[in-house]
Amino acid sequence: MHPHPGLFFAPKFYIGAKTCPNNLPRFFPLVVEAVLRLGYNSAVLKENTKTRAGNGKPGYLEDNIMKKITRRSFLTVCGAVAAAAALTACGGSASSAAASSTSAAAGSTASSTAAALSGNVATGGSTSMKNVIAALTEGFAEIEPGVTVSYDPTGSGAGITGATDKTLDIGLSSRALKDDEKADVDGTTIALDGIAIIVNNASKVEDLTVDQLKQMFTGEITNWSEVGGDDGEIVLIGREAGSGTRDGFESIVDVKDSCKYAQELTATGAVISAVEANPLAIGYASLSAVGDTVKMVTVGGVECSEETVKDGSYEVQRPFVFVTNKSVTLSEQAQAFFDFATSADAADLIRTAGAVPVNE
Repeated sequence: MHPHPGLFFAPKFYIGAKTCPNNLPRFFPLVVEAVLRLGYNSAVLKENTKTRAGNGKPGYLEDNIMKKITRRSFLTVCGAVAAAAALTACGGSASSAAASSTSAAAGSTASSTAAALSGNVATGGSTSMKNVIAALTEGFAEIEPGVTVSYDPTGSGAGITGATDKTLDIGLSSRALKDDEKADVDGTTIALDGIAIIVNNASKVEDLTVDQLKQMFTGEITNWSEVGGDDGEIVLIGREAGSGTRDGFESIVDVKDSCKYAQELTATGAVISAVEANPLAIGYASLSAVGDTVKMVTVGGVECSEETVKDGSYEVQRPFVFVTNKSVTLSEQAQAFFDFATSADAADLIRTAGAVPVNE
């Protein structure tokens, strides 16, 4: 009786013109172990690289990391296993076969490491883009862990200036470029952002028109009772000069440089906190930053949401822009981050951060 009845065949192996003895039973366990290890490691890698895109579905991170286990890598491992099997079958030592497998795997790893990117990508500018940049940076780190993306929240004006004077690889602006700025830099819209009009949660006001907003922020309307609220003087909260959020709001509502602010604050979060603390306050903030501590009023009967921003029905909206210098070629790592952020694969990350992706 055959010593291994579970085997249906035991083929001979040929190396050149030499016929090897039939030693399949002796090396078969080694082949099985190698294949099982390959399958196990692939499964573990897949399990550990699931994205946190917010919808529970595999997304960009899983797809791209798993692509690193390429057909070439698979064939390399299989080749090493086959070589080890052949050597063992023909009387080669187990240590020689193991050494060959280890050498092949090390060569593949070295090649992958050599191809990986490293270095820094300097970004800075819009504070309203904080959540979007954080999400994109985290996602990019999963596929290029050797690259560091820095972010300096200095305002849109500073972001455009940084790209212009080449102190930033990528400037961040939450407004479109002006004509006089386009001579030196290019602007690429990566997402859209609705500028929410916010009031205190205790306010009775539910809806305002663009014209009412204009009159309120220029001081023509000064009491909440004139727009359906309780009697009380309206307190206007806005951003500092140079802010992309302020520029976007004032340009859309047509109140450029004519607002009668009670407070001009240097961050979106500060505006939200000020409105939260004052029942008579009104302000504006990026949709992505607004939570339940304040109330968003509708504008012209349209709520501020991803759908209404994308279809254009919500009037108070603006772009999120990557600004790059026309005279400078981006470094390899900066170009990789730029390509990642503007790809359809980054859409879920942008959406999770509260903005509206434009590339899907």
